[in-house]
Amino acid sequence: MPGLFDSLTVKTVTLRNRIGVSPMCMYSAADGDIGDWHLVHLGARAAGGAGLVIAEATAVAPEGRITPGDAGLWTDRQAELWARVFRFIKAQGAVAGIQLAHAGRKAGAAVPWQGGAHLADTAGGWPALAPSAIAFGGTLDRVPAAMTDADLARVQADFKAAARRARAAGAEWLEVHAAHGYLLHSFLSPLSNRRMDIYGGSFENRIRFPREVVRAVREVWPETLPLAVRLSCTDWAEGGWTIEESVELARRLKSEGVDLIDCSSGGTVAAAKIPVGPGYQVPFAARIRREAGIATAAVGLITGAAQAEAIVRAEDADLVLLARELLRDPNWPLRAARELGAVPVPPPPYARAW
Repeated sequence: MPGLFDSLTVKTVTLRNRIGVSPMCMYSAADGDIGDWHLVHLGARAAGGAGLVIAEATAVAPEGRITPGDAGLWTDRQAELWARVFRFIKAQGAVAGIQLAHAGRKAGAAVPWQGGAHLADTAGGWPALAPSAIAFGGTLDRVPAAMTDADLARVQADFKAAARRARAAGAEWLEVHAAHGYLLHSFLSPLSNRRMDIYGGSFENRIRFPREVVRAVREVWPETLPLAVRLSCTDWAEGGWTIEESVELARRLKSEGVDLIDCSSGGTVAAAKIPVGPGYQVPFAARIRREAGIATAAVGLITGAAQAEAIVRAEDADLVLLARELLRDPNWPLRAARELGAVPVPPPPYARAW
């Protein structure tokens, strides 16, 4: 069975190890345009030994941003900015990926260090879209507009266009964000989707729009390259989306050409009671991998080398994604290699330190 420092091949892409940088919003773009911060942030983690570097949730349209600081991919100029970052990531031996997203009813909020509440229109906010006119609640109190057929068609086209730009920019791994209470997840959950048309009600109807988006993306994203979907595998709330539904959706997504499910959880309701602890979401990755027959990534409070190695060795997931731990230490993969008896492979200028 494979270990953390064995390679992983998905389609025609081979990762040098099974450590990935989880997509983490930096809230440091200007009108969707990324800059030097993103090059240094993502480039450092590629130089630090990660096999896969997934760029943050990147909005497919201006109104799909969580905050005014979100990265975007709705213009060709933005694709050119991402191309610079992707080239550097690949030059360090890592695979460059990006996550495409639409914030839905959580859009138009302040950046976290300014409170994270919805911004008034006069303070830089904007109208939000969702399957139903239901606010998230708390400080995210803006009531979104229920999406019309025209809205649905436009958002689907936005995802498709962003996927084209991602490939033109040189990304080799694409992830569709359908988790954390953002737009696609809010269609899945009965807590946020109260529609009475073909996009609401039954399981089949609630998964319809996310599947349509994935299908549109797969039409333009090369069949030879990996396509992943991030799911919130449970809402952690009564009457919400469940792990059983995630397993069944994963089966359907596999038939749409999805290669891997990135297994997260929560985000639909503020009052969810989440039993946070080391590796608390790993069982979701293990169950989807086993029951849906699709590759998975595990994420969530994975901090130690032995812990990550055990997840891969047990075949609970094919890939381990780290977030906060890689913020604390961009060289975590190099340290983990040394700890586990593998050979660290730092960039030549850093070799004397290892």
